[in-house]
Amino acid sequence: MWSLKLVCPFAFLLLQTCILPNVAGLPSSSTSSLNAEVKNQGDNTNSHKVLILGGGVAGIIAARTLRQSGVNDFLIIEARSEIGGRMMSKSFGSKSKGNGTQYTIEQGANWIQGTQDGKSAANPIFDLAKKHSLKNQFNDFYNSVLTYDATGQVDFLTTLNKSEDQFAALTVLAGSRIDQGLVDVTGRTGYSLVGAKATDPHSAASEYMQFDFEYAQSAGQTSLIAASWNNNYTYNVDQGGFSDENNMSVDQRGFKTLIQKEAAEFLKPNQIVYNSTIKKIQYTDHGATVTLANGLTYTGEYALCTFSLGVLQHDDVTFEPSLPEYKKEAISSMVMATYTKIFLQFPKKFWFNTEMGLYADSERGRYPIWQSLDHPDFLPGSGIIFVTVTGDFANRVEGLPDAQVKAEVLSVLKSMFPTTDIPEPLDFFFPRWRANPLFRGSYSNWPPYFSSDHLINLKSNIGKLYFAGEATSRKYYGFLHGAYFEGQAIGTTIAGCIRNTSCPDLPRIPQITNSDPYQLTARAIADEL
Repeated sequence: MWSLKLVCPFAFLLLQTCILPNVAGLPSSSTSSLNAEVKNQGDNTNSHKVLILGGGVAGIIAARTLRQSGVNDFLIIEARSEIGGRMMSKSFGSKSKGNGTQYTIEQGANWIQGTQDGKSAANPIFDLAKKHSLKNQFNDFYNSVLTYDATGQVDFLTTLNKSEDQFAALTVLAGSRIDQGLVDVTGRTGYSLVGAKATDPHSAASEYMQFDFEYAQSAGQTSLIAASWNNNYTYNVDQGGFSDENNMSVDQRGFKTLIQKEAAEFLKPNQIVYNSTIKKIQYTDHGATVTLANGLTYTGEYALCTFSLGVLQHDDVTFEPSLPEYKKEAISSMVMATYTKIFLQFPKKFWFNTEMGLYADSERGRYPIWQSLDHPDFLPGSGIIFVTVTGDFANRVEGLPDAQVKAEVLSVLKSMFPTTDIPEPLDFFFPRWRANPLFRGSYSNWPPYFSSDHLINLKSNIGKLYFAGEATSRKYYGFLHGAYFEGQAIGTTIAGCIRNTSCPDLPRIPQITNSDPYQLTARAIADEL
């Protein structure tokens, strides 16, 4: 997830977290940059003990875990020219010195979500940021914000603050429903049950900032219970979370630097291939063969698929034989949401001096969340501002030409600042995550009809073919740290198989019939770790 959510406890999540210890003492690479060093096409040998399909956070941490466990015969197959997955940066705009240099902006993942409270375990992404000196800054979403509607600046901060309390009540409701053995419902139903109904643009925009801004879908599209535990396990220290802080990466090397630097410490040049798009995975009880778009093949005794949920849903990769029905049902039942940031650079700043601006339109979700990068804590003097759209509206935006999106965005700015002559932007950009065949969306979201049994099947292995990524995390789906923990766990599992110390099949449920969808017990959580 690429934004903030509040810390709101509820009774049923009084469980202890389990963080695996770091393993120190590995030799470091003699190079300072993995991408400068590892640019060949891997080992000439096309057969390996483990094939890791994808070089995002889950894939890199799985590789590191294998290395720490003494398994060195692995190959990462990455479709892009660099590692990092959805941690994608971009050069944008121009700096005032006029020497051709540009700013680095983040197209996707942008925040360390939950850092470390004095009494909590640290978010491993926060640890990596500290280790690799990533420049990041606390982003004060809710205390550094001005509010606007179609008439200009209008103070509805009281409504925004009330929405925080309403989300807190939502999480308490989720806990009580678990305690009573009641079925899960949508977040929208939950809001209704706690007496919180967004009946005007101000309250709708405030609810959006609390909910959609985090989950990239509306409350009506999202599981009440899953959204609540997802929030608490990241942000609520009393529930096992890290902290209630979110730090924005403003490192001009890119947020991806932290995973690239980590990989450079252990990854050898012959352990990764770049620019290698996988089109087919053939798997048996004895291993897997991967075929690239260029016809090259690689064989592994084990294979780990870290593709995004969206790629699996779009059938961009063919599996032979076809995946089992229980696996296809699980893949299809979760949602790959869209979270789109639209960037503009202007000759000079004319907007709010706070970090955030919230715009309430008569159409819910129409260009609501504005963030200033031209701020003393971020990229001062940059003239850059961006607006975030999510869910169905983000999917609509992706289908429009850039010129139309820019015109719509400028019209909203004109509404927000009616006495200002809004200039033409110097630069304009937004990514199209859903259309990108390497991602097919931004990150996963848990809909109300997706059961805990579906999650079990989503992450289950099929023989020696394994799956991992943020979408397979029960507690942290949608988060970078979810991908981290899933990569770490599956790396440990595969290493155990190779060393013959332990190699159980991961649980699977061939048929899900009238399951209790959200029985979140200590035993269920322990089984996931």
